[in-house]
Amino acid sequence: MSDQVKIQEVLNKAFHQEGHRIVFWNDPEKEFQFLIASLELDGVTKIHLDQESNLRVKLRLEKEEPNTKFLLYSAKEEPDYEADWLLDIRLYSRTFRADRASILLQDLGLSQQNLKSHLSIRRKFFDSKDRVNKLKLLVQPNDSAADLDRKMMAVIAKVEQPDLFNLVSAFFHGWLDVNELDLTVAPSSFAQIEKLELDDSFWEMVKAAFGHTKEDPTLGDFLKRLLITDLAHHAKGKFALGLQYLVLPENGWHNAVVCLGSWRDSLTRGESYDKLSTEVAEKVGLKNFLSGYEAENLAEVPTFIEVEKRITTQLRERIEHSNESMEIDSIRSIINLRQASYWANTAKQDNRFAPRKALHALYDALLTGAEFILLWQQNRGRLDFKNPKELYKAYESELYKFDQLYRQFSEAANIAESQGWDNAKLLRPTIEAHYVNGFLNEFSLAWGKFLEPADGLLSKWRLEQIPNQYEFYKRNVEPWISGGEKQRAFVIISDAFRYEAAQELVNTINSKYRMEATLSSQLGVLPSYTGLGMASLLPHQKLKYSGMDVLVDGMSSSASNRGNILASVNGIACKTSELMAMKKDEGREFTKDKKVIYIYQDVVDATGDDAKTEGATFEAVRRAIDDLTNLISNLMNNFNASYIVVTADHGFLYSDTNPGNTNKSNVSKPDDAIVTKKRYILANNIAAQDSAWKGRVRTTACVDDETEFLIPKGTSLFHFVGGARFIHGGAMPQEICVPVVTIKQVRKQDTKPKPVTVHVLGTQHRVTTGGCQFQMLQMEAVSVLDRLTAITLKIAIFENDTPVSNIVTITFDSESPSLDDRKKWVKLTLAGQSFDKKKSYKLILTDAATGSPEASVDVIIDRMIIDEF
Repeated sequence: MSDQVKIQEVLNKAFHQEGHRIVFWNDPEKEFQFLIASLELDGVTKIHLDQESNLRVKLRLEKEEPNTKFLLYSAKEEPDYEADWLLDIRLYSRTFRADRASILLQDLGLSQQNLKSHLSIRRKFFDSKDRVNKLKLLVQPNDSAADLDRKMMAVIAKVEQPDLFNLVSAFFHGWLDVNELDLTVAPSSFAQIEKLELDDSFWEMVKAAFGHTKEDPTLGDFLKRLLITDLAHHAKGKFALGLQYLVLPENGWHNAVVCLGSWRDSLTRGESYDKLSTEVAEKVGLKNFLSGYEAENLAEVPTFIEVEKRITTQLRERIEHSNESMEIDSIRSIINLRQASYWANTAKQDNRFAPRKALHALYDALLTGAEFILLWQQNRGRLDFKNPKELYKAYESELYKFDQLYRQFSEAANIAESQGWDNAKLLRPTIEAHYVNGFLNEFSLAWGKFLEPADGLLSKWRLEQIPNQYEFYKRNVEPWISGGEKQRAFVIISDAFRYEAAQELVNTINSKYRMEATLSSQLGVLPSYTGLGMASLLPHQKLKYSGMDVLVDGMSSSASNRGNILASVNGIACKTSELMAMKKDEGREFTKDKKVIYIYQDVVDATGDDAKTEGATFEAVRRAIDDLTNLISNLMNNFNASYIVVTADHGFLYSDTNPGNTNKSNVSKPDDAIVTKKRYILANNIAAQDSAWKGRVRTTACVDDETEFLIPKGTSLFHFVGGARFIHGGAMPQEICVPVVTIKQVRKQDTKPKPVTVHVLGTQHRVTTGGCQFQMLQMEAVSVLDRLTAITLKIAIFENDTPVSNIVTITFDSESPSLDDRKKWVKLTLAGQSFDKKKSYKLILTDAATGSPEASVDVIIDRMIIDEF
């Protein structure tokens, strides 16, 4: 808007809206003397006082034209009262000043006249109409000069909230897209601040808030000092001498901590924090200074990703060199804290500077690795059982965790290593040695002694109270569908889905709404391979071999013929992918009037049984668990399923170590062998051999046949087949402890999973120092049975909607029944500002996942004078 248009608006408003008849306009700077003639003022007569006598003007205004509206312009200052012939008229008329500062003062709606000189100083800013219009949205009538400067900076930085902390992070954020970062060169937004001569005001604000008093300050140097101060605040123990020169004065620590906490919590600027903090860490050689810190001293530091490298290295070394007294609770506490903190928190986005998922996975690998080693320390030399049932039951209840933890470690380590986090890679040899040479070796010897004797388990292949796999249909399907006309069963068979993975699936299902899963097992057929296992799960009276094909009541049990076999019980067969691709109506029509629906999933075996992909076996197990979870939910919600059974044809053995010659059994291959595989041989009239166990499928699979088999002892392979890491067919519990997961729909009780509740302990919370802490109590223990899940909370003190402290993120996930174990202290730092002790502030706990407030308590801040730490 031009000056002329603006002046016309103001004058027309004075005459026609405010009702003034006479307006005096003195323009001593002569800025607008050539504008008078072109002004368009309806019904207003313009008089140039410098060109008329005062007496003539006075007569005209009061005698000759008493009802006419007049604009009286003078290019001079107002005369003194004694010399002003028109004083009496001036006193009852309107005075107008049209210098640019006065116009701006009115245009911005500012009430303090003394700001005109400040507006004149800032005339470079006001050269842009766009900047002025944006500033109008931020200005308040009582704003001071400092307020105006701050809001001008907000316009340049393009931020909606013109507070100093927001400006600081916005200026830093300007470095995000600079390819060749140089912290000595100001980002474009701050360069504009300097160009408009607002930088002195900015540094005055920084000095007042952060105590930063360096001469000729730069944004890059200020960034270093903020970050190192934040590190000094959060780190425990004596701070590194070589970095102390970068630490801000203690009266600025409060604001440094809160400012950086706000920057890290930003949804739009977090990536620039990740980039710049990493750059600063490299510039100051942070790695060298952190080498003297223990993990506990850095556990609460959110400042640098370099801290994560130090902590993970420390934890990995402890785990590697642990003895019988490993402090697993301490390790778990540190890992839980770091995973909920800034760098490893998967609720925040990955970016090129912060691979959060990989770092989170690294901590998972360290924790599962520590738990695995502790489990081995507790069981090493103790795998001595009285009978096979006792060992089998021990595997069901406890020993399966070796396989589960090994899988979870490997899976997490793979993710971490893909992003270059080597601490997982460095821990692998220790875990591998304990698993392959430790657990598997000792476990196979313990189990083998029950198979070895002539009257051993192989001679009868039955365990008291453990059903055999070939009884699956009669035990788990037939009784259910016989319960009424509307009763039907959905059976999901996942190829090579072993017991430990099923245990994880059960925990996942039991965290779902209106579903309840239970886990049991069945003694798998032997040899434990797909053809025989799949056949044994079908409804049948008799199994028999026809070459390699297993006949079910005389019919081929090949995948393409299983639907025909199931037709005898009003059933159908399909693949998981086929069913999941169906729309709701299509799926219901497909299963309509069917009593039994067999659904086949082939993820694990298809991956592991191929030499090109067997290295991804554990990733395939993860996909299988996820796919099964989705399938089960789909069946419950869209197919009206009320009874689902998940089982497998067999399990498997897998290790990252490639088997060497010592892992191979030297046996003679029978000339008339039906099939020879890595873990079994099928033939007729096989000669017994010392390096293998011999058995009959009539005994181990209830096959009406005289076919015999050889399987290598323990975890060995037959030498005439190439070595492999993924194997099955043998008699190890991992292969023949076949899971049976039963899922039912729960209708009457509330089964919706709920996060645990967290309360703030104590009453009348009063804060008197810049550093404060609050004790939190997790009211219930995390429990799969009770469907109580962990919760991650963001905690801060607020004034209305604005945080006045740093924001701390903490996960409450304790499974302990003890209240004392479920207590946590939360430490906060207040911003360095004055607080009103008569006002109630709020400590607010917010669910980090949903953003919904979970709890809040009133807090009195009795800290009018900013204290030092």
